[in-house]
Amino acid sequence: MIARVIVDVPSAQTNRLFDYLVPKEWDPFLQVGMRVIVPFGPRTVQGFIMEITSNSELNKLKPILELQDHEPVLTEELIDVGKWVAEQTLCYQISAFQVMLPAALKTKVKKEWTLKNQPQSLPIFIQTLFLDTSVLTIDHLKGLTKQEKIEFQTLILEGKIEESYQLKNRANKKMKKWISLNPSSDSLEGMNNQIPKGAKKQQLLLTALMERQAPISKEEILTKLKFGRQTLNALLDKKLLIEVEEEVYREAMKGLTIQQSKPLKLTEMQGNSLLPILEAIEQTKHETFLLHGVTGSGKTEIYLQAIAEVIEKGKQAIMLVPEISLTPQMVQRFKGRFGEWVAVLHSGLSVGEKYDEWRKIERQEVKVVVGARSAIFAPFNNIGVIIIDEEHETSYKQEDHPKYHAREVAKYRAQTYQCPVILGSATPSLESYARAKKGVYTLLKLNERVKNQPLPKVEMIDMREELRNGNRSMFSQVLMEEMKIRLQKKEQMVLFLNRRGHSTFVMCRDCGHVEMCEHCDVSLTYHRNQNRLKCHYCGNEHIMPNTCSSCGSEHIRFFGSGTQKVEEELTKVLPEAKVIRMDVDTTSKKGSHQKLLEAFERKEADILLGTQMIAKGLDFPAITLVGVLSADSMLHLPDFRSAERTFQLLEQVSGRAGRHELPGQVVIQSYNPEHYSNELVQTHDYEKFFEIEMGQRKQVGYPPYYFMVLINISHSELTQVISTSEKIVDILKRELSSTTIILGPVVSPLAKIKDRYRYQCLIKYKNEPKLMSVLHTIQEHFMNRINSGHLQVQIDLNPYTFM
Repeated sequence: MIARVIVDVPSAQTNRLFDYLVPKEWDPFLQVGMRVIVPFGPRTVQGFIMEITSNSELNKLKPILELQDHEPVLTEELIDVGKWVAEQTLCYQISAFQVMLPAALKTKVKKEWTLKNQPQSLPIFIQTLFLDTSVLTIDHLKGLTKQEKIEFQTLILEGKIEESYQLKNRANKKMKKWISLNPSSDSLEGMNNQIPKGAKKQQLLLTALMERQAPISKEEILTKLKFGRQTLNALLDKKLLIEVEEEVYREAMKGLTIQQSKPLKLTEMQGNSLLPILEAIEQTKHETFLLHGVTGSGKTEIYLQAIAEVIEKGKQAIMLVPEISLTPQMVQRFKGRFGEWVAVLHSGLSVGEKYDEWRKIERQEVKVVVGARSAIFAPFNNIGVIIIDEEHETSYKQEDHPKYHAREVAKYRAQTYQCPVILGSATPSLESYARAKKGVYTLLKLNERVKNQPLPKVEMIDMREELRNGNRSMFSQVLMEEMKIRLQKKEQMVLFLNRRGHSTFVMCRDCGHVEMCEHCDVSLTYHRNQNRLKCHYCGNEHIMPNTCSSCGSEHIRFFGSGTQKVEEELTKVLPEAKVIRMDVDTTSKKGSHQKLLEAFERKEADILLGTQMIAKGLDFPAITLVGVLSADSMLHLPDFRSAERTFQLLEQVSGRAGRHELPGQVVIQSYNPEHYSNELVQTHDYEKFFEIEMGQRKQVGYPPYYFMVLINISHSELTQVISTSEKIVDILKRELSSTTIILGPVVSPLAKIKDRYRYQCLIKYKNEPKLMSVLHTIQEHFMNRINSGHLQVQIDLNPYTFM
């Protein structure tokens, strides 16, 4: 039997199947989708079985070294999805398969070297290497000279040093030990006769197990029941007790208080929206619904009731939410309705927790997965509905290879299972809303909040007027007054600023020098609590200097405001207010996100201050005020979607206020209040925004009127970037049709990151039959230079970031 394997070596040369001989003893249970360890040139690597056949065109085949699974980790449907993703995103097939699996399944293969002869007969440097160890790893060889490395290889070929490979899993199964009475033992009296009269603790432990009439975990015996290991081991040695090891799952999102919930009575609008979804589920029909509902209109309840119908039919559901919306509150709602049938997948879980949640899904032990982008690849085998909440969120598009969009993968999988896809949002992406208007998607609308709660009143503050009136504070007079009122009433508020750190840049007032990152073309951000300057692009950081690094002056000033600076300012102007700050810096530790939100829910703070992560998914009854400190932070980015993202973010963050009995108010501060994205948030008028923005897009030829492809080129040498970019544009202009628009090459908005110069060019088209073949040609043309690691050419179809 021959296995055709895709190896875990992402390159153009290995983007195909390799034939391996299957050892005869594996013939009965070998299946497509299993992981294997195979020899590959001088290396040993992991791979996936893609096909099983009886013959090969090659005469001499190497055998598979190890079979890693009892059941396939990739189903045939997911293999098909992986091939489609690779095709659509121009990535290697192995990259598409690896993104589907938890990190725990990506086996590390480590080289090790041991001596076969006595060290005395070998060179001195070899004797030194083996002085303190019997096994060498790659780290031991780092200090060798070029000549010593040659000698080392020679000794391997001569058989004096043995080279071997060790497989290391990133996470193992968690096992729990249980202690029970030996079923073949006598009665309690008979067992007690085998215990010395003075061994009271042994007798007590036997009695405890007899009374429990069920196994007790070893951990409970030693910690809770306070029996010593000596006591336990004595009974195990006498064969009066037996020890059994059992696999258990790690508990994801520990400490959540889950309250069971029942389906709520739907409003007329909710009922009208749910009905066509239930019909599609009933008819096993693939249809894409766009559920456009204002914030607080009860979209989640529609999701829950659609999922309940799917479970009733013995099928499974995938529920995607953006990473920042995957709050404990969201998980509580789903677990409260569906209990142990829910698995959770997101980046906050440990490698082991993710592995266990994935295995619950793979074993079909759960019916619902709630997760971020990559949960779209959940290994269910009978999907009944796929739901994408906040469908407009750009985080559904992966920025690393493979550059897939979860929405497109959802539609592809839903076609296979003939099930509906529900896209939900208060502010749908223009592309989705345009498709709904055309009838490609079915549009469902929820125009009112549940219980007829009014949408929050929005007040736009012109910060130019504040300056003219002598207010140089980051808080307008109106916002300051409203915050004081909330403190008196003991109500809660949210303050939003989409910028972390203390100050956005540091400048010398004498010579004008700005402290820049030495590896990137960006200014360093000051983080006051650590007194460090940090680059948010490459991670470079150093201590804040006392003097200017250019002229030596001590007159250094901090410009711009981040969340740290706002927190600092709040302690000065509202010293009685308790503040919780939520940004990347305060939520980097495992579980910190959950702890901060639970503290706010318990009213341990008056103000929740944060970045984008507080704009969505929060539902607290006491929040009556939302303050947006700078509505302009995203408006002037070099991105045609900047107005759309500004409107979406402002509308979403506004929706945190007044969701329950207490009325809500929103204060938005802006230096550009007359911009239509700022103006229309005041009336929550998405339709008008859509109309204006579509007009702008049509005029300049942007999506959804045109499709786009962004090609990013980077190299450590500027001349190489320029020449490569020009060659790529020449190929595009020569090969593509005259109706296709080629823009560039131009310097990227961020001209240098991590010591690499960056250029880009843009393709805009309506219909381009030759596009994919030309893009493949570009990849192949520069392949050798790309493989050398010096040149990077990244092709992004339907890009969401242009930086």
